[in-house]
Amino acid sequence: MGRNHLAGSGLDALGTRTRLDVAGQSLTYHRIDGLAPADLPVSLRILLENVARFHDGTSRGDDQVRAILSRGASGAPIDLYASRVFLHDTNGVPTIVDLAAMRDAMAALGGDPGLVNPVIASELVIDHSVIADAFGRPDALTRNVELEYARNGERYRFLRWGQRSLENFAVVPPGTGIMHQVNVEHLARVVMVEDGLAFPDVCLGTDSHTTMVNGLGVLGWGIGGIEAEAAMLGQSMSALVPDVVGVRLTGELLAGATATDLVLTLTEMLRARGVIGKFVEFHGTGVSALPVADRVTIANMSPEFGSTCALFPVDDETLRYLRFTGRSEARVALVEAYAKEQGLWHHPGSAPRFTDTVALDLSTVVPSLAGPSRPEDRVPLDQAKSRFRTAVDSLRRQGDASGDTTSSDTATVATVVIDGRSHELADGAVAIAAITSCTNTSNPAVMVAAGLLARNAVRAGLRSKPWVKTTLSPGSRVVMDYYRRAGLVPDLETLGFHLAGFGCMTCIGASGPLVGAVSQAIAETGLTVTSVLSGNRNFEGRIQPEVAMNYLASPPLVIAYALTGTLDIDLATEPLGHDSRGEPVHLHDIWPAPAEIEAVMAGSIDAAMFTDAYGDVFTGDRRWQDISVPASERFAWDEDSTYIRRPPYLDDMTREPEAVRDITGARVLVKLGDQVTTDHISPAGAITASGAAARHLARLGVSAGDFNTYASRRGNHQVMTRGAFANVRLRNQVAPGTRGGRTRDFLADGRESAIHDAAAAYRAAKVPMVVVAGEDYGGGSSRDWAAKGPALLGVRAVIARSFERIHRSNLIAMGVLPLELLDAGPHDLAPTGAETITISGLEALNTGRVPATVRVLSDGREFTARVRLDTPREADYFRHGGVMPYVLRGLLARPAEDEE
Repeated sequence: MGRNHLAGSGLDALGTRTRLDVAGQSLTYHRIDGLAPADLPVSLRILLENVARFHDGTSRGDDQVRAILSRGASGAPIDLYASRVFLHDTNGVPTIVDLAAMRDAMAALGGDPGLVNPVIASELVIDHSVIADAFGRPDALTRNVELEYARNGERYRFLRWGQRSLENFAVVPPGTGIMHQVNVEHLARVVMVEDGLAFPDVCLGTDSHTTMVNGLGVLGWGIGGIEAEAAMLGQSMSALVPDVVGVRLTGELLAGATATDLVLTLTEMLRARGVIGKFVEFHGTGVSALPVADRVTIANMSPEFGSTCALFPVDDETLRYLRFTGRSEARVALVEAYAKEQGLWHHPGSAPRFTDTVALDLSTVVPSLAGPSRPEDRVPLDQAKSRFRTAVDSLRRQGDASGDTTSSDTATVATVVIDGRSHELADGAVAIAAITSCTNTSNPAVMVAAGLLARNAVRAGLRSKPWVKTTLSPGSRVVMDYYRRAGLVPDLETLGFHLAGFGCMTCIGASGPLVGAVSQAIAETGLTVTSVLSGNRNFEGRIQPEVAMNYLASPPLVIAYALTGTLDIDLATEPLGHDSRGEPVHLHDIWPAPAEIEAVMAGSIDAAMFTDAYGDVFTGDRRWQDISVPASERFAWDEDSTYIRRPPYLDDMTREPEAVRDITGARVLVKLGDQVTTDHISPAGAITASGAAARHLARLGVSAGDFNTYASRRGNHQVMTRGAFANVRLRNQVAPGTRGGRTRDFLADGRESAIHDAAAAYRAAKVPMVVVAGEDYGGGSSRDWAAKGPALLGVRAVIARSFERIHRSNLIAMGVLPLELLDAGPHDLAPTGAETITISGLEALNTGRVPATVRVLSDGREFTARVRLDTPREADYFRHGGVMPYVLRGLLARPAEDEE
C-alpha cells in the first residue's frame, strides 16, 4: 500500500531532513537546496521535495530524483503524493459511494470497516447543483436554493453521512461559494504541517479549474474521480516530469484593462504557443505588479491554456493576501519562512531555466472578449461587432450546409412580446448576461468595477433590455458583503442582477430557461442569440442549449451588454443607450476610474469579512443542519433510491487476489476509430427519453420530467452503466449505421441490441468482453465513469493503437487491461466485430513481472500488443483487480503486520 504523509514523515533516505523554527514552533522539513540547482523552476522544486520526502532508499527513488533533475530527459515516471484532495459534489458523490462500498466489503471480509477513510485531508464543496431557474427578482436566491434541495435531497443526505462518518473528510455545504474561490479564500494552506513536518500544499482536485489555487503559490491541478479516490486512500499518482514554460511578465496594466482582459490575452497567446500537458510558471518584474486576485484569475484559466498548471511563486503579495483573507499570523509566518528556506520564493530578477519562455508586457493588454465558442478566440472590444458579424455569417452558412431550413444568408429578425410590449430582436440578441463563476468573481477589482458601472448606468437612466436573462452568482459570500457595504446592491438589482445563488451555475450550463418569449422566437424563427458571461468556458452547447454563440467577458462588460441587449454593436464608438434628455451614453461615460474602484475596495473590504464568512464554513445553514443522518460506520443503502446505490465492484472479493488468467473467447462489445474521447464513452448531459437509462428509470416509476442529468445520478451505477458508450456522436462499428449505445449480441445470432443488454447477456454466459479502438483512445477530460462504465459492463481489456495517459491509468485502477496494438489497427484486428478474441501471455503477471507484449488472436489470426502497465504500482493494481481491492487487502493485512 502507499503511504500517507504521516507514514512518510519518518523517511530520510537522502539526508534532507532538517529543522525549521518559526512562529514559536519547532518543525522539520526536507531541505532540497543540496539536491536542486539554483535555476530549477519552483514548480519542479515542489515535485523534488515530494519525491525526496517519500524516498524509501530504493533505486526507484533515485531514478525519480534523477528524472526531476534531468527535467524529464530520463523518461522515468515519478510518484507524486497529494497533500490534499479537493472535490465538488458531482464527482464527490461517486467517490464517497465507493468508500462506503469499501466499508461494506471490509466488513464482509471480517475486517474493521472503520479503517476505510481518506488518509489525507479531503474536502468537498457543494457548488455544482444549483441552477439559475429564478432570476431578476428579489427572491431569486431563495427560490433557487429551495429547488436545489428538492432536487438533490438524496445526494445531500448521503454527503451528510460522509461528513459525519468519515475521518479526514469535510463538506462545505451548499450556498457557501464556488469550490475554487472557497479554496483560495480559506481552505488553501500553502504550507502543510502534519506530525511536526512542514511540506508544500499539493492540491489535486476533481475539477479542471483546481489550478486557480496556483495563483496563491500552491501546486495543483485537476484529476479524475478515480485518481482522486486513489489519492485519498494514500496512493501516489504516477506522472512524467513535464516541460516547464516560463511566462515573463513586465510592465503594468493600463487604465481600462482588467484582469479578465489579461487572462484572455494569455489564453490566446499560450494556446498558440502550445502548452498542452506542460507546467506554466510566471516570473519577472510584472508579477509583483499583479495582486493575488489577478493571479488567481489567470491561474484559474490554465485548462483553457491547455497547461497542467499555471504557478505563481510565493512573494510579499501572497503574504498580504493571506492576511487580507483572514489567515492567522502564524500561518503567514510559516509560509514566508518555508518558501524562503526552500527556494520557493519569487525573486523578480531571478532567471530559472525553463523549457521555453514566453514574454508579455502587461501594458499591451486591451479590453477584450472571447468567443463565440472557445476561450482562446480573443476578440478586442473595438473589433467585437465586425468579428461577431463574421462569426454569425459563418454559423448561417454551416446551417445551410447541414440542411437546416431555418438558416439563410440574411439576418433573422423576430418580434417578441414581453410584459405586454413588443420588441424586435435580430441575430446577436443577448439572451443571457451572467456575472458568474470563480474566474472573475474572486477578483474584487472587477466585481467592484461592475457594481460602479451599474450605479453609473442607473444614474444615467439606462436599464437592461427585457429579453436578457440577468444573473449574479458570485463564487463567495464575501462578494455580497462588500457589495452591501459599498451600497451597490440596489443599482445592480435595478439592472436585474439580483443574487441568484452561490455556485457555478451559468458557467457549467446550469443557466436554466431563457425568457419564455425568446425561447419561442428561437424555435419559430431560428433566431441566433448570444450569451455574455464572466466565466471560463464558452464551448458550443455548454452554456444553454438554445444559445448558439457565447462570449466570455469581464463583469463590467457583462453589464454593458445587458444594457445594449445585443452583440451587434461597437461599444468603442456606439452608445449603450440614451439618458432622460435623449443624449447618448457611451461606455466610456460610465466606466469607473481606477481611483474610484480602489477607493471603494479600501472602504468596503477587510479581513473580518473573510473571517466571518468562513467561521462556520462546514456547518451550513438550517436546511443543511436539518438533514437528519445518523453517524454510522456503514451507510444504510436505500434499495428504492434512484440516485445512490451500492456499486458491485467489490462483490465476492476474496482476501487474496485470484491469479491472472489469459482472456479466451472474448467478444468485441464496442469497436471504435481514432480520437474517441471520454465524452463519447462516459454518460453525460441530460438523460434522454430514448436511451437505456431512461427506460430503466421509467420502469422504476420515475417520470420523464424527473430523469434529471447523468451528473446528478453519478452515485447510481445502474443508471450510469446504461449510459456508457451511449453518446449520440459515438459510432460503434460492431453495429454499422447505428448511433450511440448500440451493438450486436452474438449470443443471439448477431441481433442488434443495446450495449448494456448485450453486455448483461455476455456476463450471464461468462463470456469476456473487449473494446477495440484506434489512436488516442480516451482523450479529453478525465472522467471516472469512462473507466467505471466499461468495467461494470464486464469489459476485460481495451485493445487500442494508443491511449490518453490519464484514461489509461483510470482503466487500470478499475481492473481493465490496456493493450496497445503494434503494427495493426482496429479494422485489422476485428474487421466485422463478430470475431472472437483470445489474449495469451497475461499469466506471466503472476510471476511478479510484466510481459512486454502479449499475443492477441482474432479468429486464428495473430497480432502483437504491448502491455501498458507502465509502473510497478499499475501492475499491482491490475493483479488485485483495481485500486479499491488493492487498498482493501492492504488494510486487511495491517492488523497482522501490527502484531508482528
